[in-house]
Amino acid sequence: MSTPPVTPTCYRHPDRVTYVRCARCNRYICPECMRDAAVGHQCVECVNTGAQQVRQVRTQATKPMVTYALIAANVVMFVLQISVPGLQRELVLQSYAVADGELYRLLTSAFLHYGAAHILFNMWALYVVGPPLEAALGRLRFSALYLLSALGGSVLVYLLSSPVAQTAGASGAIFGLFGAIFVVGKRLNTDVRWVVAIIAINLAFTFVIPLVSSQNISWQGHIGGLVSGAVIATAYAYAPRGSRNLVQAGATAAALVVFALLIWWRTADLLASLGLA
Repeated sequence: MSTPPVTPTCYRHPDRVTYVRCARCNRYICPECMRDAAVGHQCVECVNTGAQQVRQVRTQATKPMVTYALIAANVVMFVLQISVPGLQRELVLQSYAVADGELYRLLTSAFLHYGAAHILFNMWALYVVGPPLEAALGRLRFSALYLLSALGGSVLVYLLSSPVAQTAGASGAIFGLFGAIFVVGKRLNTDVRWVVAIIAINLAFTFVIPLVSSQNISWQGHIGGLVSGAVIATAYAYAPRGSRNLVQAGATAAALVVFALLIWWRTADLLASLGLA
């Protein structure tokens, strides 16, 4: 004698014949109980269990926190600058002081400003250009880009300006962001004509205003920041996918080495001119 084969039915609906099994638990499931999966079909319980085990994806913060922090830092320093006697004199970029060992002035000067109009223009530019760049590059790379642009502007001031001149302002960093957003925009195939117009207008102001007024503008800081920002952004934006972190870290380190060598050379030259070398 032989036992007749049992007709398979859905484990949830025993009155419904089906030949489809759940890909995870292997139970028979009817069309009502089927759920599409990456491979085959799954039952309702397996789908629910899998959903509970999946780690929730953490969404990236969209607020430009670094941009806001930089604006806040500049504002705080401006308040201190006008309220603490002697602070401006101790932190501005003055070449003889830097050559005497006060290297911190190369960066602290980028957080000082001469007057309300000076800081308002720079912070407005940072507020406009900073967020899209921070979103494109990420907070760490954007922070490095800003500081390297500020340092690049200060280094060119140190190299080419009068040793007794006193320079301050975030303009070098802002021009670096201008150069960077042009590079990143080209990399993303977006319209960058507005960036070109902004750069051209600001460069025109840089060279024309000192000719028609008594106001001094550090063209060295603007050009140094612009070139530094564009070069660093090129390394960040065009780094090969397979070695992106290595290339970006290498570019950052290389920029610091170049700046250090230029600072060393200028310092030796200044000390020699004073008979101290």
